[in-house]
Amino acid sequence: MQKLFDEVASLDKRCYEEFCLSEDILMEHAADGMAQFIRNKFAKESKVIIVCGSGNNGADGIACARLLHKDYKVSIFYAKEPKSQMATLQALRANAIHVNICDDILECDVLVDSIVGTGFKGEFDSKIQDIIEKMNESKSYKIACDVPSKGFTADSTLTMGALKKSMFLDNVKDSMGEIEVLDLGISREIYEGETNWNVLDMDDLILPQRDKKDSHKGSFGHLALACGEKSGASILSALSAFRFGAGLVTLVGFKDESIPYSVMYSHEIPLNATALALGMGLGDEFSDKEMLKFLDNRLPMICDADIFSMDVILEILSRENLVLTPHPKEFVSLLKITNLVDITTEELQKNRFEYVEMFCKKYPKTTLLLKGANVIIGQKDKFYINPHGTSKLAKGGSGDVLSGLVGALLAQGFSCLESAINASLAHTQLALNYKGADFSLTPEDLILEIGSLE
Repeated sequence: MQKLFDEVASLDKRCYEEFCLSEDILMEHAADGMAQFIRNKFAKESKVIIVCGSGNNGADGIACARLLHKDYKVSIFYAKEPKSQMATLQALRANAIHVNICDDILECDVLVDSIVGTGFKGEFDSKIQDIIEKMNESKSYKIACDVPSKGFTADSTLTMGALKKSMFLDNVKDSMGEIEVLDLGISREIYEGETNWNVLDMDDLILPQRDKKDSHKGSFGHLALACGEKSGASILSALSAFRFGAGLVTLVGFKDESIPYSVMYSHEIPLNATALALGMGLGDEFSDKEMLKFLDNRLPMICDADIFSMDVILEILSRENLVLTPHPKEFVSLLKITNLVDITTEELQKNRFEYVEMFCKKYPKTTLLLKGANVIIGQKDKFYINPHGTSKLAKGGSGDVLSGLVGALLAQGFSCLESAINASLAHTQLALNYKGADFSLTPEDLILEIGSLE
């Protein structure tokens, strides 16, 4: 698990004021981290072009060029002439040892984007846009310094000091590449302060191990799932939950269903149920009276899909031990029903962190899992990002499998937050483990892959 921050300017300032480190020292370490990355990945004499802007991001790139000079065929291309104090100083240092300055972006082995960093909020002029377009056309290995400049697509992003939220918006996922954090003269443990946000690593995954030998099926919980109009969705969830360790799984419905032999079917919630699942393929199948059987029950509950467009969600939100797993469109509906805000899905995607925090502040007893390319999980004032999502999961039914994973963990005694975090990590790991073509993954494939988790 890694810490995540809105910005790092305050962390840099703390380095100056508390640790007696200067801006120059931090920059030299950042540049050395970039240079070491290139040295570890590319042979000496490789051709490197570093495209630099006028500010401190450009200064990082200029310093990196100086450090690689002579060992690599390195050149600086100035998208804009050095302007900031540090950029001007670094340019003087590079000039003093005769680092090459080029006037065009030619083919090279390594192309580094050092045009702007996280502080840039405006729009590029046509000249910079043309430069970035040419950079993207290059067949070189592309590295972004701190963050990719707007429109640039990196193979790797080397970010300074700590991870930033702006790197984990869904709309920049394709441009970030692999992310690596560079130290700035002190360890991250010292550099990083306190934060309510964290990025999950796959090593954080905790599976529902069966360590106790003296046990039976009832020892591992009983998940009851509402089986509604589109029963296939709840059946996928049930199979997912059963394979993820739930000892018993029952579909609760009010019509005859053809179901897999491994799960049970009932018109009533079983008396020994330990968790509930509601919403997957629900449709209009349940009457208000039938819905009350789920709503009047105080067991831990996972809610998904259709439930987010129903007014009954307001009653559900009054309970404790609740996990919600909406996708963006469903979350927009949820925000409107709860009178928090009326926005478009596009607006949500631009400000995912803000709206998740808003919802969790109003409903601190609820655990929210907002699906997306980067999954956000929040409870009260604790927030986590699962960045391991893949387009393999962009298929109908993938979310039903996730709901089953969450339900299985709730049934086995995991807390709501633990269930959301570990189900999400398991879900993305299942997709990553799948060896078939990206476009061919089905919910059934995900369920089969559960057995490979370790």
